[in-house]
Parts: sequence; C-alpha cells; structure tokens
Amino acid sequence: MDPILIGLIGLGILFLLFFLGMPISFAMAFVGCLGYSYLVSPSAGIKILVRDFFTQFNSYPLTVISTFVLMGNYAFAAGITNKLYQSSHKIFGSQKGGLAITTLFTSAGFAAICGSTAATVATVGKIAYPEMKSFKYNNLLSTGVIAASATLGILIPPSTIFIVYGIMTEQSIGKLFIAGIIPGLLLTFIFLLIIIALCAIKPELAPGGNPTPLKEKLKALFNIWEIILLFVITMGGLFIGWFTPTQAGSIGAIGALLIGLFTKKLTWNNFQNATIDGVRVACMILFLIAGATIFSHFLAITRLPFIMIDFIKSTSLSTTSILILIIIFYLVAGCFIDAMALIVLTIPIFYPLIKSLGVDPIWFGVIIVLVSQIGVISPPVGVNAYVMKGIAPEVPLSTIFSGSIIFSIGIIITTIIIIIFPSLATWLPRILKW
Repeated sequence: MDPILIGLIGLGILFLLFFLGMPISFAMAFVGCLGYSYLVSPSAGIKILVRDFFTQFNSYPLTVISTFVLMGNYAFAAGITNKLYQSSHKIFGSQKGGLAITTLFTSAGFAAICGSTAATVATVGKIAYPEMKSFKYNNLLSTGVIAASATLGILIPPSTIFIVYGIMTEQSIGKLFIAGIIPGLLLTFIFLLIIIALCAIKPELAPGGNPTPLKEKLKALFNIWEIILLFVITMGGLFIGWFTPTQAGSIGAIGALLIGLFTKKLTWNNFQNATIDGVRVACMILFLIAGATIFSHFLAITRLPFIMIDFIKSTSLSTTSILILIIIFYLVAGCFIDAMALIVLTIPIFYPLIKSLGVDPIWFGVIIVLVSQIGVISPPVGVNAYVMKGIAPEVPLSTIFSGSIIFSIGIIITTIIIIIFPSLATWLPRILKW
C-alpha cells in the first residue's frame, strides 16, 4: 500500500483514538509504532518504540521540564502564592472589580514561577474564588477571570510549552522565554482593559472594596519579595548567561524550598504533595514528547510533511496567507485537543513548512503558544474551565465557559498585534544577542 495513504489512515486512527478517550501520548506511540512496523518491519517498529522512549526519558535537556514544574509546585507549597494574592488585594482591591484585577496580577506573578495553566487555575483559584464569592462578585466574571488569566502561565517565562517547543525544534529555550515577556505583559494589559470595560458596562458584576492607605500598599509591595527574588535569580541568571535552562530550574526549585523553610511556611506534608504532583506532571509531558517522537518518525517515512510542503509551495498562496491558515487551524483544533498535546502533535508537520518559508521560528513559537491558549478556555476541551469547575462545583460549566471566552477576545487581539508588529516578540532576544 502507498506510504502516503498509510500516513493518512494513521492520522485517521489517531484522531479516532483521541475521540475514544485513549491518552494522547499512548495514542501517538501506538499509531506511530504500528505504522512504522507496517511500512518497515515489526522488529523495526518495536525497536523505534523502545529507543525513543528510552532516549526521551534519558535525555538531560528534558530535565528542564521537571525542574521548572517542581519550582512552581514548591513555590505554592512555600505559601508564596497566598502572599502574592494578599499583597495584590491591598494594592488593587479597593477599585471597582479590584479583586478580579488582583486575581489577574496574581496569576501573572505566579506564571512567572510556574509555567502551567492548569496549575495556575488550581493554585490561584483556591484563593481567589472564595474571596470574590464573599464580596458577591458575579460568577461569570469571577470564574472567567481565574480560568482566563491562568493562560498567562504558558506565555510568561518560564513556560513548559516553550520548553517543549524549543526541544522539538532545537531552538534556544532562553530565546523563547525572553521572547514571551513582552507579549505576556501585553496580554496582561489587554485582560486588565477587559475587566475595567466589563465593570464599567455592568457595575453589578463586581462591587468595589474598602480603600487601603498608601502606607499599606507600599508595605504590600515589600511583602512579595520572595517571588521577585525567585524570578530575578532564575530568569535573570538564565538571561545573563550564568545558568543553563536546566540549572535555572533547579536553582529555582531549591530557592523556593529555602524560602519556604526561611518563612516557616513549608511543611513536610506540603513538600511531599508538591513533589509527587510535580513528578506526575513532568512524566505526563515526557510521555507526550516520547509519543510524538515515535509518531513523527512514522510521518517522516510516509513523507506526508514533505509532500504537504511541496504542495503548498506549488500554490500561489503568500507566506502571510499560509501563516493565517496555520493560525486558524490552531484556533479550531485547540478547542478539541489540549494545548500541549496539540503543539507536540503538529510541530513535526508544521515546523519544516515554516522553516522552508523563512519564517522566524522564535516568532512562530510565540504565535502558536498564543493561539493555543484559546483552546484551554474554550469548549469542549477547555481544561482550565474544568479545573475551575472542580474549585467551584456549584457554578454551571456554561457560566465558566461564557466568562472565560470573553477574555479570549484579548488573546485574539494580542495575536493580531504580534502578527502586525513581530518585533514585539523578536526585539528582546535580538538586543540581548541571544
């Protein structure tokens, strides 16, 4: 049978397995191994399955995922997130929609040491939702802002998706991290404008809080020294060139533990739970990468990616038109496949294409991370909404989705701005000579 046809059949089986509920990493490994066995030989298929799993789990560069995941978990266990929220509340809580603004900036701050959207929802949501509920915030705004602002976790460095993208495309993780800073701050600002606009149009969504003296606000700024110190040491050391990404994550994880011990917030039980959860998340990501590697080897021998490149090049479409089509694909597919899984699955297909078109891979990485964020807050997958539902079981899922989708407008606006002004993503890496 023709390898191209086998490749198409393989893609069809893969999506069928997704629909049936098989874990995405296992589905990619299964279809990749099966297809490779058919096209080459059963022994070759088994060998590539064993080799790729061993290679990925034995890869030193991939330890960067484990270290940054652990840093975020240990920061939460050390109580840093609680202090961050309390300080933000004192600064912004007195304004109309102040608690929503507090939640936004807390999520942005936690994203700077976490790198995971679901972890940010779970961490910030447990603190922010009861607070907004006690102040009689409308569930549409309170749950929506928690789910949506957590998307900053995969844009503001460190980002686990940037790490995975960098490893799969052999791009500098440091460059990707620094490229996400300005777009991340821009998205935070646009989310802020959305909150202010919603509260202006419908004041009943979010009542104002009690005013806080200036002295208290200044004291609150000082109280977030832990997160500032942790970010400056890890990201500062990485950007200056003192650490490799893996070393930066390790130092960050140790730093979070030392802060927890210094402030006496870290308990043995919290340490155990944070470690177990961190290992679980890291293993999930490693399985995804291993599965995608096996599947990409299968795609390579079918020559589907190269045939797609030749076909697209033979059309009269401009590079801009092709990029717009790719972005639309990510917007639609992100509604059905988790952001991490989507990027792992599609990079072996799209990266050779954008490379052949001369597109900056760092800029492209920022764009696809941006658009894939919409998927984590959109039905039917919308993992952030489901995590939020677990925190607020009494709130209908439709309300959570409705609230978070409002903020997806901000992601679309940010994406358009980065497309029009690509230097917003490429300027910092260029001036720092990364």
